[in-house]
Amino acid sequence: MTARIGVVTFPGSLDDRDTQRAIRLAGAEPVALWHKDKGLKQVDAVVLPGGFSYGDYLRAGAISRFSPVMGTVIEQAKAGLPVLGICNGFQVLTEAHLLPGAMLGNDHLHFICRDQKLRVENASTAWTSDYSEGQEIFIPLKNMDGRYVADEYTLDKLEAEGRVAFRYLDVNPNGSLRDIAGITNEAGNVVGLMPHPEHATEPLIGTGRTDGLPFFTSILKKLVTA
Repeated sequence: MTARIGVVTFPGSLDDRDTQRAIRLAGAEPVALWHKDKGLKQVDAVVLPGGFSYGDYLRAGAISRFSPVMGTVIEQAKAGLPVLGICNGFQVLTEAHLLPGAMLGNDHLHFICRDQKLRVENASTAWTSDYSEGQEIFIPLKNMDGRYVADEYTLDKLEAEGRVAFRYLDVNPNGSLRDIAGITNEAGNVVGLMPHPEHATEPLIGTGRTDGLPFFTSILKKLVTA
């Protein structure tokens, strides 16, 4: 059977269709999920895509965290459902406390859009197994509230447990503490990152490379072998 990966659309989501396309390119079946629905349509994994859900009012992701669908996503994620949060999706995951820390406005107070170099720090999660630890990749980045912050205890814990999934290289584009671009939960089924792997899946778009495709092939292999 073909793996089914749900993509949640919130009011203000921008990259849900791009994410669905990336999932299809990887060989899985994308399933559209609406923020008001409580059911997940029997999907095998969920992606929270990028965008500006609810206009980023209050804080980025703060309102989406209370959408009906998120109640089910939170419950299922705690039970082991693989969940990927990209950019705004990462913000939602921190607001939902599925990932620690918080996302604040970029330290330079400007929206940023660039091809960003990253280093893969953890290649053992459900979403990163098709990478190699230490691999350097280029993924498009676009955000206004991309500065990852947490207290020193949390940062030290993430480092000690190998839960920093990706780190910015060459330049820190938003002031994220310890150059953190993405993290994972303890179980490795929930991953959040600011750059957009769905924009790096075909040679003719994004960076002109396919460095983002392994996110989606990783989860496909995880689901097929589970």
